[in-house]
Amino acid sequence: MKPGVPARLPCIGYPLSPPNDYPSWDAIVKGIAPLAGEPVRDGAELSTIMYTSGTTGMPKGVMHSFGTFAWSITSGLKRVKLDASGRMLSYLPLAHVAERTLVEHGLMATGMQVFFAESLDTFTADLQRARPTVFFSVPRLWVKFQQGVLAKMPPKKLNRLMSIPILGGIVRKKILTQLGLQHVRFAGTGAAPLPPEVMLWYRNLGLDLLEGYGMTEQFAYATSSMPGRSRIGYVGEATPCCEVKLSEEGEILTRGPAHMKGYFKEPGKTAETMTDDGWLKTGDLGVIDEIGRLRIIGRAKEQFKTSKGKYVAPAPIEGKLAAFTKIESCLVSGVAFPQPFALAMLPLGAWDPLKEPAARKAFTEELNAHLKAVNEQLDPHERLDFVAVVPEQWTVESGFVTPTLKIKRNVVEKFYGDQFATWAKRRQTVVWHDA
Repeated sequence: MKPGVPARLPCIGYPLSPPNDYPSWDAIVKGIAPLAGEPVRDGAELSTIMYTSGTTGMPKGVMHSFGTFAWSITSGLKRVKLDASGRMLSYLPLAHVAERTLVEHGLMATGMQVFFAESLDTFTADLQRARPTVFFSVPRLWVKFQQGVLAKMPPKKLNRLMSIPILGGIVRKKILTQLGLQHVRFAGTGAAPLPPEVMLWYRNLGLDLLEGYGMTEQFAYATSSMPGRSRIGYVGEATPCCEVKLSEEGEILTRGPAHMKGYFKEPGKTAETMTDDGWLKTGDLGVIDEIGRLRIIGRAKEQFKTSKGKYVAPAPIEGKLAAFTKIESCLVSGVAFPQPFALAMLPLGAWDPLKEPAARKAFTEELNAHLKAVNEQLDPHERLDFVAVVPEQWTVESGFVTPTLKIKRNVVEKFYGDQFATWAKRRQTVVWHDA
């Protein structure tokens, strides 16, 4: 990060920082008395600027006040029961809005314990060390955990063992213990759709994953599912600090005291995003059921038009395709092609074994069967022409995903774009890209 930090910017060194000549945090705290009285005169004062991930364009600086911080954590604690006995594992960037809300302000509000993950490679060991009581994860990690379990025990055998009285309970507890999740009282997921099959798999283990929905602009806390009221495929009901409604076009609009003050130095974009009466245009499309639970059906900006003039929303299709547990991540594309198609990334280390002809043939047959089942659930213009299996790993380091593991759609499409026509000409439902 150092090349991007201006020389005039004051910096502070922390105990785990790389070697530096900055004043240390401990020395500052020791040598300066705390501010007296009420340092924050008004909750509306600017507290922080958080930058969006920029999955669909340049990141924007979201301005939040001290008041929005307070509204968010106060409302969050009404649904996520945290107290001084709680434990959380922090693994998202500390600048991310979810980490600011749940970890930073959750810690200050409750005095809970916070553990930090060393890396994705040590993630399972870090979970076992922390034994969190509250754990929030993005879908890609929930899928990776599931794949790790199924790699050790085939699904049919696992299901058979879990169906046996008493033994099934022992097996479930052992799996959760191996993952470090045996003490979890609240398990959350968000940031992207989680396949219903994965949700049901965890529910069968005894872990009820509760989906939530939010953006940096509304402090990551617009809706959340609640125990006993959750519905698979839905992201829950409006939180105590947020109103939710749909526009005439089906766009999700939100309003509340935890919303941003605007975008830093971008009044034009602020005006485009916020209505005169304070509603945030999220850019997401949704439906609301009879008791107020919200379902995300796509992102307006991610919709694309095929050469047949039909619009396709990729997210719901990606959710169905991702239920195939032998792929880790996928993306649906197809701008200006007759039919949409998908790209699929395999788990780390899975590519080389599949170079063997018999293994590749078996995998292709399984993926073909899954693709057929997915297409049967879609409208004719949404049906996938093919799935291209690619060898590259979509990681933060390679630039394919954000630090919160959201796929950078434009980056992936640009990287493979020259291959799209070639793949389509093969007329195969599963294409192996061995480049």
